[in-house]
Amino acid sequence: MICKSDILSLKTNIFEKVGQKIIVKGSLGRSKAFEKEATIEKAYSNIFVVKYDENDRNVTYSYTDVLTRTVELDVFNGDGYSPLIPPITEEKRRKRNL
Repeated sequence: MICKSDILSLKTNIFEKVGQKIIVKGSLGRSKAFEKEATIEKAYSNIFVVKYDENDRNVTYSYTDVLTRTVELDVFNGDGYSPLIPPITEEKRRKRNL
């Protein structure tokens, strides 16, 4: 379940990372996935805008897209990329299935 505090925390986190390089990972359906380099262009109260490097295209995502893991964001921290939201551990997965 997504809590209001989770959304507020993510919004703050993304607002702080405007202008940073990221890798966006997502699914295109039927076991087709994509992984593209981009930059966080702008952040608003309900959505944020990402500009893909390869084709200069802007795409908007909602914060719930990230929290529900419809898309995953890895942020460049100077040395490499690290996930914006930590991956779900096996223990949490088991509790959710019970």
